Amino acid sequence: MTSVTSLSDSVQQRLAAALTAALPDADSADPLLRRSDRADFQANGILALAKKAKANPRELATQVVGRVESGDVIKEIEVSGPGFLNITIADRAITETLAARYADADRLGVPPKEKPGITVVDYAQPNVAKEMHVGHLRSAVIGDALRGMLDFTGERTIGRHHIGDWGTQFGMLIQYLFEHPGELAPADAVDGEQAMSNLNRVYKASRAVFDSDEEFKERARKRVVALQSGDKETLELWQQFVDESKVYFYSVFEKLDMEIRDEEIVGESAYNDMMPETARLLEESGVAVRSEGALVVFFDEIRGKDDQPVPLIVQKADGGFGYAASDLSAIRDRVTGLHATSLLYVVDVRQSLHFKMVFETARRAGWLSDEVTAHNMGYGTVLGADGKPFKTREGETVKLEDLLDEAVERAAEVVREKAQDLSEAEIQERAAQVGIGAVKYADLSTSPSRDYKFDLDQMVSLNGDTSVYLQYAYARIQSILRKAGETKPTAHPELDLHEAERALGLHLDAFGDTVFEAAAEYAPHKLAAYLYQLASLYTSFYDRCPVLKADSPAQVENRLFLCDMTARTLHKGMALLSIRTPERL
Repeated sequence: MTSVTSLSDSVQQRLAAALTAALPDADSADPLLRRSDRADFQANGILALAKKAKANPRELATQVVGRVESGDVIKEIEVSGPGFLNITIADRAITETLAARYADADRLGVPPKEKPGITVVDYAQPNVAKEMHVGHLRSAVIGDALRGMLDFTGERTIGRHHIGDWGTQFGMLIQYLFEHPGELAPADAVDGEQAMSNLNRVYKASRAVFDSDEEFKERARKRVVALQSGDKETLELWQQFVDESKVYFYSVFEKLDMEIRDEEIVGESAYNDMMPETARLLEESGVAVRSEGALVVFFDEIRGKDDQPVPLIVQKADGGFGYAASDLSAIRDRVTGLHATSLLYVVDVRQSLHFKMVFETARRAGWLSDEVTAHNMGYGTVLGADGKPFKTREGETVKLEDLLDEAVERAAEVVREKAQDLSEAEIQERAAQVGIGAVKYADLSTSPSRDYKFDLDQMVSLNGDTSVYLQYAYARIQSILRKAGETKPTAHPELDLHEAERALGLHLDAFGDTVFEAAAEYAPHKLAAYLYQLASLYTSFYDRCPVLKADSPAQVENRLFLCDMTARTLHKGMALLSIRTPERL
């Protein structure tokens, strides 16, 4: 792997040295840099440093200009306004830096962080024996993208799919199967659609009996006790439900173009044996107390009606355990068993209060600390065109499979309209990549905490901030590279760069900084925004700078190099978001 210092860091190093010389007694000479609209650099840290040193900002900036090492990286530097520095990067530095990145095909010269940790990402949490709906989309898509970005930075991520596989409904389902054997086929004998059909049929039939037969209802409640107590026959039927549900889960996630590892599916049931000990530890430490027979944790700042404290219920008065006990046991397991340094939960924002109380309880118990942190990545709601939660015309929740199928159908229309040399099989293959990519990108290009409108017409549009726009930019570059024939992309640092080439080159160099920032802030929308701007800058470059008909063979090769570097960066960035980039569209 080739480790490449970004141009931004190179400039910072030179400015820091110059500032240190100008203010030798300053505590810090690290200027704050921001990219300007002209694709040059400005330093705004001088104003703060001058105020601290009781110096005139413009005079200090002038001193810095006189001490800055220029030539190799910095072409020009001048004082602007009250003390800003306008810095122009040398063309040679841009090309040479990109050439070094180009040589590292895998990581584009971006080094992993020196001290990575272990992050457990809790995401994609469907419920056993229930269909996945549009509400399950964001957790899966955001969690998968976060893992991609974190892994790229060097962090080790471990997935946890905390599926709903425990609770009172399973007493009803299992008791029904005991009384109606053979209703479920073995999981290895069905596909995803059949599995869900079987589960739906059994669920509806058992619910009908549960609601109409009090004797069956009582038998179902006793079956819950048998399940929680580890009765062998009960567990065997429960496992059959879980296995058949997994067949269905995998079929949906495959459509979503996501890899779900079986060993990472660790549902509520996995912590059943831990929950009594979790409750005991909390009670013995005084973190939890008994109140009206239940074991609860109180928080001074969390109040409900009549200003009464809202407790976190760890154990109910009847001895049963709820979500809090399961989540707290999961924290214990992930910290002590998986040695996690960070816990990341990608869950609906409506669960924020619950996790706030869970995390605070875990901190009081010593399971979380400054060294082991937890973060709730609360996400907003998927809305329909009317701005209300996404529903069918009949008011039903939209099935995730139906939504994905429709996205692929819409994408097929777009691909077929543009396709010139693709077979029908290739069109369908591209349609899946474009349609699923469109759904993912629409989600990821929105700040996770915000709601967003699900508009397939906009999502598969070739215009605007869509994945299709990015995919077509990538495919266009591949077409250019194919037309170039034996002429290969080659960097020529001696060439002067057009303004559009400079803007594209500087943006390409910022890829690593952007990924690290987006990963640190758990903000995939920042990477999506970077990629959209990259495609836009490439479009401007393509319109203003002839590639195959450039003025000289060296310029043709250099522009092909910029094209290929753009393609590699688009491909890598989209891959981190789990979106494919077809070679032809």
